Amino acid sequence: MRYRCNWLCAILAVPVLVVTTVRADDQDTIDYRQHIMKGLNAQSAILGQIVAGAVPNDQLAQHLDALASIASTALKSFEPKVAGGESKPAVWNDWADFSKRMNEFSQKAAHAAKLAHAQGPDAAMTSMMEALTCKSCHDVYRTEKK
Repeated sequence: MRYRCNWLCAILAVPVLVVTTVRADDQDTIDYRQHIMKGLNAQSAILGQIVAGAVPNDQLAQHLDALASIASTALKSFEPKVAGGESKPAVWNDWADFSKRMNEFSQKAAHAAKLAHAQGPDAAMTSMMEALTCKSCHDVYRTEKK
């Protein structure tokens, strides 16, 4: 009799574990996406300090490399259609526009990094500013924190 109880208890516990796992996965997806976006924000802030002259520009290429690397992973983090965080439903409702913008951002960041390595910080500034049009996307696809 004891064997049946353990077996029955185990069978009954499986649906509870599955439901818990699904919820955790959704939150993990949101958390992952937010970490990526925070990484982009951090690199953008550093680049802003460089442009403002608050810190030397001798590490510009490395920070552009970091920005480009994170940007190249950003779109993939939105592919699971998990609403939440600061993402508006428009991300998935207008996926073609959103993904086009994210891909362009990634390409422009990579281009700016290549220019910084090949021609120096001054040559990369214009391309960097063209890449950092975050607000135009945030206005459409992000709910601002209150």
